Amino acid sequence: MITAHPQVLRALLASYAEACVRSLEDDTPARRLHLRDIARTLCALTETHEIKDALAAADRVLTETRSDSTVRRRHRGQGQGSEPVVA
Repeated sequence: MITAHPQVLRALLASYAEACVRSLEDDTPARRLHLRDIARTLCALTETHEIKDALAAADRVLTETRSDSTVRRRHRGQGQGSEPVVA
């Protein structure tokens, strides 16, 4: 599976949310097309067919990335004087 870079996913999710809001405020064909284009891009990057599945997949990727980042930070902090030494 292709995994999109977390920054790309965050940007697309933000664009999708903004497009949803704009479409709700003033539903025009151009805004619907823009929303559909973003949804298709999210589906392509997450290898899904429905936007609800794409949103869930993006959320999983971002959660996993955040968890991996936390583990790496904790691992780097060990043995570098950041932990108190118990005698």
